[in-house]
Amino acid sequence: MIVYVNNKEVEIIPGMKVSHALISAGILKKGIYIKSMKDKWGNEIGIDGELSEGDNIFVEIEFI
Repeated sequence: MIVYVNNKEVEIIPGMKVSHALISAGILKKGIYIKSMKDKWGNEIGIDGELSEGDNIFVEIEFI
């Protein structure tokens, strides 16, 4: 299944959550603080949120 994290195409297995997409995109790792996560409509989403084919996640990060 293909989803997009900050417009970067990421392939994950169906049923995986937002956290899995962030790991695959290299965003969820030590030294990075997630300030906000939103969907393509600007709604805040959680780290355990479900994803569907073609979903877009926009993440604002800060390096710590």
